[in-house]
Amino acid sequence: MRVVVQRSDQANVTVNDEVVGQINHGLVLLVGITHEDTMEDVKFVAEKITNLRIFEDKNEKLNLSVKDVSGEILSISQFTLYGDCSKGRRPNFMAAAKPDHAKALYDQFNEELRTLGMHVETGLFGEMMDVSLTNNGPVTLIVESK
Repeated sequence: MRVVVQRSDQANVTVNDEVVGQINHGLVLLVGITHEDTMEDVKFVAEKITNLRIFEDKNEKLNLSVKDVSGEILSISQFTLYGDCSKGRRPNFMAAAKPDHAKALYDQFNEELRTLGMHVETGLFGEMMDVSLTNNGPVTLIVESK
């Protein structure tokens, strides 16, 4: 499992010009799932992201988590995170999980974040989406389960 984590002041996702998810202060997550990912990976990544200290405290040190700052999460499925660009000019997406496996784990990932106390908004799995955000910092990290 691979997740790009972006600290954000505001973000939204639209499908066919309709906003389907939006947050104010928090994290935007681009979530990629591969074939061998399991519920163990889901739980590990959800716990890691929820407690990752990437927000500034009063001394401007990265000491606070998204939970600590009462942030929200916008989670977007992103199979292209497993695109292999090492050969040729067109990415190979063979490492990305098939849609049925990916959707099941993506849904479980979002539910796990909610279980950990997070308010989670999402895009629509498998749809063409437009994601808009104000990346605060900018702070962008990659969290992987393997």
